Amino acid sequence: MSVTYHHNSEQHIAYLRATLSGKRVVLEYTSDPYTSLVAGDQGVVSHIDDIGTVFVKWDNGSNLGLVADGGDRFRVIGE
Repeated sequence: MSVTYHHNSEQHIAYLRATLSGKRVVLEYTSDPYTSLVAGDQGVVSHIDDIGTVFVKWDNGSNLGLVADGGDRFRVIGE
């Protein structure tokens, strides 16, 4: 399952929390120029904040949050 979304309504954020929290994910792309993360890095979704940022505890120790509206892309592993 590749994850993209177009808006951050309360209903959509509740859906993300219900379906992504605790899931293992793999990074496909991030627009963050300051991170050392690269496509293929893996981690576990730790939480989703009230504006829809998906925070991941990455295996390399990073805790970078992903912003789909900013172009970041990831997919759930095994789905």
